[in-house]
Amino acid sequence: MVGSCIGVFSTCKSGTALQWAPGRPTFISRGHIIGRNAPVVQVLSRTGSNCTEDFGIRIRNRRYSTAVSGSGGGRRMRTIVNAAATETLQKGIAEFYDESSGIWENIWGDHMHHGFYEPDSSVSLSDHRSAQIRMIEKALRFASVSDDPMQKPRQIVDVGCGIGGSSRYLARKYEARSQGITLSPVQAQRAKALAAAQGLDDKVSFQVADALNQPFQDGQFDLVWSMESGEHMPDKSKFVSELARVAAPGGTIIIVTWCHRNLLPSEESLRPEEKELLNKICDAFYLPAWCSTADYVKLLESLSLQDIKAADWSESVAPFWPAVIKSALTWNGITSLLRSGWKTIRGALAMPLMMEGYKKGLIKFAIITCRKPVS
Repeated sequence: MVGSCIGVFSTCKSGTALQWAPGRPTFISRGHIIGRNAPVVQVLSRTGSNCTEDFGIRIRNRRYSTAVSGSGGGRRMRTIVNAAATETLQKGIAEFYDESSGIWENIWGDHMHHGFYEPDSSVSLSDHRSAQIRMIEKALRFASVSDDPMQKPRQIVDVGCGIGGSSRYLARKYEARSQGITLSPVQAQRAKALAAAQGLDDKVSFQVADALNQPFQDGQFDLVWSMESGEHMPDKSKFVSELARVAAPGGTIIIVTWCHRNLLPSEESLRPEEKELLNKICDAFYLPAWCSTADYVKLLESLSLQDIKAADWSESVAPFWPAVIKSALTWNGITSLLRSGWKTIRGALAMPLMMEGYKKGLIKFAIITCRKPVS
C-alpha cells in the first residue's frame, strides 16, 4: 500500500531504536530502503541510549524488511516480510515465468539456469547446453553427493524447478523419485508434459507451490536442490529454514544462487551506486532484496547444519549472459520476445545490467551446500 509505515524509529546517540511491536524494541545503527518496486528496510543491530527523536519510514508499493542484527561485533540476518507484499511479488514471478519459459525452452532447451564453463571451452549453442549439464554435475560434486548405490539419494526435491530440467536429470542419474515445485502454472504443466514424453512420469512430479511453505513432510528428501531460485525469495531465513525442514537427517542441501558481494569489515551496506544497479535488476526480474554468500552461510549456521561450504563461481559462468544476449538478438529471439509479452521484454532489456554487475564484482554466482545432522 502506498505510503504505509512499517515501523517507528527513535534516534539515539549511538543507534536507533525500532519498535516493530509493543514492548519489542530493536536497536539499529541506521535503516535504508533498497529497491523501487520491492523496497526493503535493512537494519543493523546495536545498543543505544539517550534517544531524542521519533520518525517513521514510509514504503512505496510493497513492504519487506531485512534486519541484520547481532552482538559483540557479529551479524545475523532476519527478515520481516509483509504477507500482501509477498503475494504481490510471487504473482509477478509466476507471470514472468508464465510468459518467458516458452522462449527460453525454444532457444536454450529445458535447463533454465547458468552454465558452468571450462576455461578453454567454446561458446557455441551446443556447448552452452553442455555447460548447463556441467553446472549440475559440478554442484553435485562440490556437495559430495555420492554415486554409490547404497548411498545415493532416493528422494529429491527441486525447489524452483522451472520446466523440470534438473528434476528429470537427477531422477535419471540416481534412479530416484524427484518432486519439483514452482510458482508458475505454465512451468508446472510443461514440466509434466516433458516428463511424460521422456517416459519419466512415474519418477518425477510437479506442482505449483510456495518454496517458503512447502507441501512436504519434515525430513522427506535425501537431496534438497535449489538451482537459481533463492534470489526470488523475499524471506531468505524462511527459505533456508524450509530447505532444512524437508531435508532428511543426513540429507544434502544444495543452493546455487545469485548474491551480492560480501561486505568488507568496515562496511555496513553496499555503496549507493551498487544499490541502484541492483534495484534496476530487481525491477526487471521480480527480485526482492539481495543478500551475500556470507549471509546464507550464517543462516545455515544458525540452524546447526553441518559441512557448510561455499564458493564463488562467477568466473565460471562469465560466458553465459553474453550468450543469452546474443541469442536474444537473433531473428528467432527477436520474434519470440515480441510474442512473449512486456515482462519478458523488460527482462531482456535488463540483461546487460547483469553483465555490468558481474564485471564490477557486485554480483556473485554462489554455491552453498551443507548437510542436515543425522540426529
